[in-house]
Amino acid sequence: MLEFLSKPWPWYFSGPAISAVMAILIFSGKTFGFSANLSNICSMMGVRKQVPGFKVDWKKQRWNLWFLVGSVIGGFIAVHFPNAHQPIALSAATQADLAKLNVPFDGRLEPAALFNWNYLATGRGLLLFVGGGFLIGFGTRYAGGCTSGHAITGLSNLQWPSLIAVIGFFIGGLVATHLLLPLILNQK
Repeated sequence: MLEFLSKPWPWYFSGPAISAVMAILIFSGKTFGFSANLSNICSMMGVRKQVPGFKVDWKKQRWNLWFLVGSVIGGFIAVHFPNAHQPIALSAATQADLAKLNVPFDGRLEPAALFNWNYLATGRGLLLFVGGGFLIGFGTRYAGGCTSGHAITGLSNLQWPSLIAVIGFFIGGLVATHLLLPLILNQK
């Protein structure tokens, strides 16, 4: 069991598992979306009394809050698991692309050259993390959901707005990867 948990799961296990969860949610009348937890938490904390947008029945979304808790616990276990500190396998082409962006590959999922407090204190760090975080939050609210909500639940329910949102996510990702990141990271 430890061997199975310590390695990445193959697509032929993960894909059907996601499909099974989606089928259960669809047939039980629930929708999946991680960003819905922000509304749930704000509603639980009483913000719903001051902000009409947070007037949601968080008790009906309790299962989604448990999913959030499980994700945090799962992330903690993944970071502290015995094999968590092994270098990740990254293709030579991706390492070369990172080098062009002045990001040295150090074997970690999150490069230490970018993910540290000193880098956050720079203009580029603030732009990437604070600016990027703002854009993700704004985009999630503007699109009426996050990537998981639209790409998994919305597309499973054949919702046209979700297809448009997912196409927008992909275009935004391509623009950020091929235009914005080189502009931001290549400056010395």
